[in-house]
Amino acid sequence: MSIPFQEPVPEAARLSPRLLLIDPIRVLPSLLVPLAGVLVAGGFSPRSFIWAALGVAGSVLYAVVRWATFSYTITAGRLELSRAFIGRSTRVIPLERIRGVDVTTPFLHRLLGLAVLKLDTGAGGDKQEGELDGITVEEAERLRAVLLSRHHAVIAPERQARPAAPHDHVFLKVPRAWLRYGPLSGAYLFTPFALVAGAVGLAFQWGGELGLDEDDAVAVGEWLWGHPLLLIGAAVVLVVLMPFLGAAMYAFFNWNFVLFGRGDHLVAERGLINRRVVSLERRRIRGYEIAESPLERRARVARLWAVVTGLGDSQTRGQLLPVAPRAAVGDIAAEAVGPFSEALRPHPPAARRRRLFRAIAPWVALALVMYALGYALIGVAATVLAVAGIALGLDRYRSLGHTYDGTRLSVRSGSLRRAQAVVERRAVVGWTIEQTWFQRRAGLVTVIAGVGAGSGGYKAIDAGETQAAAFAAEVTPDWMAPFLKR
Repeated sequence: MSIPFQEPVPEAARLSPRLLLIDPIRVLPSLLVPLAGVLVAGGFSPRSFIWAALGVAGSVLYAVVRWATFSYTITAGRLELSRAFIGRSTRVIPLERIRGVDVTTPFLHRLLGLAVLKLDTGAGGDKQEGELDGITVEEAERLRAVLLSRHHAVIAPERQARPAAPHDHVFLKVPRAWLRYGPLSGAYLFTPFALVAGAVGLAFQWGGELGLDEDDAVAVGEWLWGHPLLLIGAAVVLVVLMPFLGAAMYAFFNWNFVLFGRGDHLVAERGLINRRVVSLERRRIRGYEIAESPLERRARVARLWAVVTGLGDSQTRGQLLPVAPRAAVGDIAAEAVGPFSEALRPHPPAARRRRLFRAIAPWVALALVMYALGYALIGVAATVLAVAGIALGLDRYRSLGHTYDGTRLSVRSGSLRRAQAVVERRAVVGWTIEQTWFQRRAGLVTVIAGVGAGSGGYKAIDAGETQAAAFAAEVTPDWMAPFLKR
């Protein structure tokens, strides 16, 4: 009698037991204030130290329970993440839904040869749907290949893990000399002030635990206000530190940035302490976006993101280049995504008047009100900002533009953050035309190309009415023909 073939049931895999050396350390900062409170409340008596030790032991026990009750399995075209303690919960992710797999190695993980694997299912949003925190680096690389291939049914034992596939093509390795571009980006330049703001927020958050209240905060504020030279000195120190800490933060996030191809994916690898590897499916890339601040434009540098369908946390995961020379950004965009060299079409003079009005009028109104109320100092400051608004308005107008080269459309706008998006025509899923009362009087409209990728829509701001209709009809003539015939 023949016995029918039965597919072997895959054995559930666990996270590495080395994770138990990391979890207690990670929860320690959140325990510091409660443990300090226990010791202070107990007068540092032997009993208070016993309670503090029990708290630490409890956190260790919690980490062990979490590790022992979690498992993962790849079987029958799906990934199962299971946790069984008192009850049992299982999250099932079909392999066909997995669009990206990111591997990060935080500092403690790297010391122990561990990694964090995060899944992107293309559902959008800011969070990945699945995470394996605490597998070996070799297992993470092997799982990434398995999950992205979508052809494997059963997970093999970790000892059979194979090395990651070699790079097909390296587009760019960011040289160390580019660290000098870090301070040109506002995200890095204002690091000293962000750190101070974070410290103040932390003080307010822990104030109650440390016995501080609102009266203490008011007293500190009044003392600082009574010592203006100290405030000025602190501000000067922060300003001096801006370029140095900006370069340090650039290095922290983008150290040894490498963009390369691996099979049908673009892979970006970066980070000094927390090393991160992000994979993007080429077939889901619909274009790119180039962003520049005024300082970056003056230094002829820019940043580059991929426009990808269904990508969560696109501002981080979609980054193809950090602050880099403009020429290199253009070359990488053309090589990794697709070429585009069409000149942008300018918008009508009415758009310039509207940009100037929006940049100047609010400050003029504020200045008049302040002068009328007797606040001359604020009025002078508003007047200076109104004058500066002339240059800002003109720059905003120069940034406006749109075009179509037969394959890809492009729109650009902004000044403090000028962004130009280049998107494939096939990515356009619809059009939205907006017109405010002021735009109607000026004969202008804002036409938005709806795209199922990136930010979801890209605007050609303050285009002429005829110009906007012609643009939409040029990109999608079949869609617009019924409306234009009317």
